[in-house]
Amino acid sequence: MSESHANANPTIGPGSFLTLHYRLCGAQGDLINTFNDKPATLSLGSGELSPALEQRLMGLAEGTRTVFEVPAGEAFGERNPDMLQWVSKELLREFGDPDEQYNVGDVVQFPAPTGKGAFAGAIQQVSDDAVLFDFNHPLAGQPVTFEVQVIGVL
Repeated sequence: MSESHANANPTIGPGSFLTLHYRLCGAQGDLINTFNDKPATLSLGSGELSPALEQRLMGLAEGTRTVFEVPAGEAFGERNPDMLQWVSKELLREFGDPDEQYNVGDVVQFPAPTGKGAFAGAIQQVSDDAVLFDFNHPLAGQPVTFEVQVIGVL
C-alpha cells in the first residue's frame, strides 16, 4: 500500500453511513438546508434520500463539497394528479384536532395506513365541507439543486 493511499479520504459506497450537510432547493427556494444547523446523519440505501440523490453521492470522498443540478422529475418523480385528494372536514376532525383551521398552503401530517411513519399533504383548496390535499413531494416534477458537503463516511 503506497503512502498516498493510506491517507486517502474514505469514499461513499452502497450502505455507507454518512455525516453531511445538504441543501435541497427547488423553484420556491430551500426545502431542506442543514448548513446553518447541525449536520445530518444517514445511512445510504435506507430510503432517507431518494435513489437519484443517493446515486449522486456514490464515490464522493470525505471532505467534498459540491452542487448537483438534478433534472425535473428525477429527484422526486413527476407530479401525479392522482395524489390530489379531497378529504372531508368530518374525517379530519375525527382523526385530528377538532379545532384545527385549514388554510391553503398549510402542510398537514397524516399517519401512514400501516401505522409506521407519516406522510404530508399540502392544502390546495378549502371548501365548506372538505379540504383538497396535494400528497406529491413538494419538489416532484421540479428541477432540484442538491448541494452537499461530506463531513464523515463510515
